[in-house]
Amino acid sequence: MESTPTSWRAVSTLYNALVTGLVVSLVARHGSGVAREYVFRHFRRQHLEKFLPGLAKLGLAGQPHAVACALYHYHSNALGGVKTEYYRESDRKAWVRYPPPRWMWRGTSIAAIPHEVSAAMLHGWHGHNGVSLGNPRLGFVCTGMTVDGMPGLEGYYLEHDHDLAPDERVRFAYGKETMPRFDPDAAPRLEAESWPAERLERTRRRYAMDYVRTMLAVLEDLPGVPDPMAELARVARLVGLQFYEETALETGAGESAAIFGRWLHAMLEAQGEEVTLAVEGNTVAIELAGWKLPEGLGLHDLPQAFRAWNELWAGASAAHDRFLRFDATSNLVDGRPSARWRLTPG
Repeated sequence: MESTPTSWRAVSTLYNALVTGLVVSLVARHGSGVAREYVFRHFRRQHLEKFLPGLAKLGLAGQPHAVACALYHYHSNALGGVKTEYYRESDRKAWVRYPPPRWMWRGTSIAAIPHEVSAAMLHGWHGHNGVSLGNPRLGFVCTGMTVDGMPGLEGYYLEHDHDLAPDERVRFAYGKETMPRFDPDAAPRLEAESWPAERLERTRRRYAMDYVRTMLAVLEDLPGVPDPMAELARVARLVGLQFYEETALETGAGESAAIFGRWLHAMLEAQGEEVTLAVEGNTVAIELAGWKLPEGLGLHDLPQAFRAWNELWAGASAAHDRFLRFDATSNLVDGRPSARWRLTPG
């Protein structure tokens, strides 16, 4: 099955759910402290990788710092399919808002996210923007978070008259201010907003994939979880079970193995993997030439990470047909896991 916008959206849906599900699992099984540490490390790593290069790509490097930061979050998240709003109050004060529904806390999972876990995102990213820009006066003031029952996560970047201590870079000021009403017609626009729908779908797929890439890297060294990849494997299987029906690309007649094989092939191809599909009698075989998703991360144990990720597809297989045999084998070729899946009617 050819990679299409439909399959790109399906990958985005699966990976969005995987990101959310992992944090909920950490909260429920290991405590909010561990989940907070994970979210902080996740967003700090993404910040260090993406913020300064992103400012340049978006053409924001020449803007006043507070304005550049708010515009960065407004544009970069919108390109990823996240609802965002923006308001420039002055050169030294600019607002950004993420209205509900929150992309990060998909569906009812938001009810399981404590204040400190959501706040860790702000400490990991928003509070570090001034440091990365070499501006010790720049901080972020949060005036509300959806997890606390407010109609969106919102706040403003503010350039103060004095240098900020590390614990002053993110401040919470609920009930004192709120972002003015957003006017989409007056909001700044990117050239990307005129992109064809296909290109936007590719960008949104990449946005979700980048979250999973960061997840793999952060989990390897996460304290407080005895076997982080086993935790990811458990969550991935549950997400596959729960979201296969929503992301299925076809229904109806046909051999069960062939229907699921085409879906799995489409999901892998949609995220840029090199895969082939072959039918051998009643068996469907899918081969992955080399796992591209974690390239450049420097993971310590690629086979373990691969096994955890593979549980996403194992769960989906069981949801599709619990009698379908789903066999996966993998090995390292030139430092990259290659894999073969065999789907056999049960």
